[in-house]
Amino acid sequence: MLKPSPRQLKFLLGLFPPYVGSGIRLAHIADDGSRVITTHRPRRINANLVGSAFGGTIQTMTDGFYLYMGLVRLGGDYNVWDAESHVTYLKPGRGRITADMRTDDGTFDLIREKTADGSKYLHWFTTEITDVSGDVVATVRSRVYFRLKERVRVAHVA
Repeated sequence: MLKPSPRQLKFLLGLFPPYVGSGIRLAHIADDGSRVITTHRPRRINANLVGSAFGGTIQTMTDGFYLYMGLVRLGGDYNVWDAESHVTYLKPGRGRITADMRTDDGTFDLIREKTADGSKYLHWFTTEITDVSGDVVATVRSRVYFRLKERVRVAHVA
């Protein structure tokens, strides 16, 4: 499977119907996979009954990005996929809301350590969705599965 570059991903998600329809925008994606920023502004066509962001839209603002960041940071030697996600809603998301997802080298050093023997490892990432005032609208916890691919595990043993 080919992994799109950050520039290609930004272009593709700009055309992806669920993002276009919900009004989610990929505002920034770091070339090294360390940071992704998405935004959303509820409008009449994509807001819920009380004029704020749909809960599913808030979750979608982070969906798949930690998986992508893992693929970029770890390379092609790992199986990576989203395992689960939990959203805690704290206040209505009115106006522009932002998800600023960041990863650091220490996180991926830990993942490499936990998976070095071929074990699977499930890691939790947390994102705060904030409004223009900096208030937290929701917290999204994303659990991502990591495992060294079998061909790499076999090569390490041989």
